[in-house]
Amino acid sequence: MITVFGSTNLDQVGTVTRLPKPGETVAGGTFSMAPGGKGANQALAARRAGAEVRHVSAVGDDAFADMALELLKNGGVDLSHMRKAEAATGIAMIFVDAEGENVIAILPGANGTVSAEDAEKGLTHLTPRDTLLLQQEVPQAATRRALEIAREKGARSVLNTAPFLPDTAKLASLADIVVANETEFSLLTGRPIEQLDAAMQDWVNQTGRTIVVTLGADGARARTPDGALSVPAHRVKPVDTVGAGDTFCGYLAAALDAGHNLETAMRRAAVAGSLACLNPGAQPAIPMKGDVDGVIGH
Repeated sequence: MITVFGSTNLDQVGTVTRLPKPGETVAGGTFSMAPGGKGANQALAARRAGAEVRHVSAVGDDAFADMALELLKNGGVDLSHMRKAEAATGIAMIFVDAEGENVIAILPGANGTVSAEDAEKGLTHLTPRDTLLLQQEVPQAATRRALEIAREKGARSVLNTAPFLPDTAKLASLADIVVANETEFSLLTGRPIEQLDAAMQDWVNQTGRTIVVTLGADGARARTPDGALSVPAHRVKPVDTVGAGDTFCGYLAAALDAGHNLETAMRRAAVAGSLACLNPGAQPAIPMKGDVDGVIGH
């Protein structure tokens, strides 16, 4: 089983012809709202990949909460450890341009109340057969405690380094597998992306952990204590890239939890992440397992 410990948001999305520069106003097109939050997105992705998934998080006692949880409920994600907080449901404000690129501002709300105590209460069920998937949209003290509990209970832990925070580098070494995009990995190591392969190897040598770096249209690479891996992306013309990274993480965790090796898991995750770019929004765009199987061929 996969437990996702992290954020739940309601995404408010506006389309624009191009992303505004600081101080600039750009005329927009459509507006929509959809469930989001990196934790919730990854939980739904893992569920659509076929895994049994529990989401440990917090929402507000407001009208946005039901909207934020709608697709998780409909998808069969276990929400028994979802806490109602005395704060507004988290909001993500997103602008998407004509090329599918985006900028995002997060207003944490209830996510900011997630604590180490929530980790203690919500992760008691973890066993060595389970996978814990985390991001960094809740307070780092809670994420750190969740990683420590996974280690204590022998569960596999997968940490997505988004959004990158000042203490991410210290936290990352607590996870069994770290997933970062190329920008986050440069921040993690202090090395330019031109030194990617060497920096990945040095990081593994220093930590003894596994690092996976997503490279957009160039697929993904990994370094483990046993060697290097690389998988291609599935070529698509993107409509909206906002959910690609979370889809990758959810599908990666689901494949590993199902017993696949890292290379197979990365291949499935890369295809799923590409397919997520074909539709607008984060959760609404996450592909089903059958869609990914159709591309891979099984």
